[in-house]
Amino acid sequence: MKLCLPKLLPSLALLALGAAAQATPAEYGEAMFRLATERGCLDCHALQAGRPRADGLPPIAPAWIEIARRYRDDPGASERLTRTVMGGSNPAARHWAGKVGEANMPPNATVVSEREARALVNWILVLVP
Repeated sequence: MKLCLPKLLPSLALLALGAAAQATPAEYGEAMFRLATERGCLDCHALQAGRPRADGLPPIAPAWIEIARRYRDDPGASERLTRTVMGGSNPAARHWAGKVGEANMPPNATVVSEREARALVNWILVLVP
């Protein structure tokens, strides 16, 4: 039996957060979006490019759909992006230059657990098939 990692990641993220394994994709997406909202992710990010942040202002960070597109074929993306969420981004590595504002991602270890960060990153990475 061949396992498809993109289809498996949502279930793994739900289990990592202690959620019911029988959650539907819609319930999973709602849970992840709620977690992202509670942890302040929407203060800088939007779900889709061209959409405002939660406060109505333009995004200062890449949209999650754009992140998913950029990293969907990168097998090490989940680990690297989880480290970025926890520790912040490197100001010298402006790989989103010209697409978003010049702010760097701050360390978020005080507002999100590593388990939550990993679940959020895995959810983002499967937003685009």
